[in-house]
Amino acid sequence: MVISRKSEAWKVLAVFLKNKGAVIGAIVFICLVLLALFAYFIAPYDPLAVVPQESQQPPSRAHLMGTDLLGRDILSRVIFGARLSLLIGLVSVSLGATIGTIMGLGAGYCGGRLETATMRLVDAMLAFPGILLALIVIAALGTGIRNVMIAVGVSTIPEYARLTRGSVLSAKEEVYVAAARVIGCSGFRIMFRHILPNVTAPIIVLSTLRFGIAILTASGLSFLGLGAQPPIPEWGLMVSMGRTYLGKAWWMSTFPGLAITVAVIAINLVGDGLREAFDPRLRFR
Repeated sequence: MVISRKSEAWKVLAVFLKNKGAVIGAIVFICLVLLALFAYFIAPYDPLAVVPQESQQPPSRAHLMGTDLLGRDILSRVIFGARLSLLIGLVSVSLGATIGTIMGLGAGYCGGRLETATMRLVDAMLAFPGILLALIVIAALGTGIRNVMIAVGVSTIPEYARLTRGSVLSAKEEVYVAAARVIGCSGFRIMFRHILPNVTAPIIVLSTLRFGIAILTASGLSFLGLGAQPPIPEWGLMVSMGRTYLGKAWWMSTFPGLAITVAVIAINLVGDGLREAFDPRLRFR
């Protein structure tokens, strides 16, 4: 069994590495992670240091991405912004995946009234677009980074619940589940020890794709003034603060916007590569 799983893992990796877009996306994403981890060593300036005499300086050798209205180095703020954006994506996706997976696992395996109640709740949440659902949560909890993480995470719960339920409905009819019942395994053990490990592949793929969307949604909320608050270096907030000066200081919004674009595209490329690698029907197109 261990050999079989190792062999399957190598097949998945081989297919992923054949996808040039996915490899490029993975390299870019790794670079973003390294920037976030070593921001204190890489950033040339303090992202919060105010230097009024250098206000709105265009890109130059001293400031590769220019400075903002308060003379803060935009490159340093973009680098530190990667830490916050990746953290928001990680926490929100982890929150949504954990709650949604548990809901879908219980609904799919137990069925009956639990399934009906769970899926009606999921359908009600799906009636709202993700950004609107996040706005509703923000309105209830208030603004701030922590509440943005919760709001974005809650908005992803329905997708995980539906995906997990569908996978569990198929998996619970497999022979290994029947064998586990015969030897006296409890329902809880069957769900988490036998079924869950066999339905993680689509959850991983969805999490990767949702990671980029979570960053985009969080940036949108910060752009509206509902997420990060000044002077925190956050990409969406930086775009919002620079939009008034696009005519004479285009770099204030352009470079943070490019950072959001590059991050989201890279993560989506990785997600597409994982989807192709995990799905046998797509491996040999």
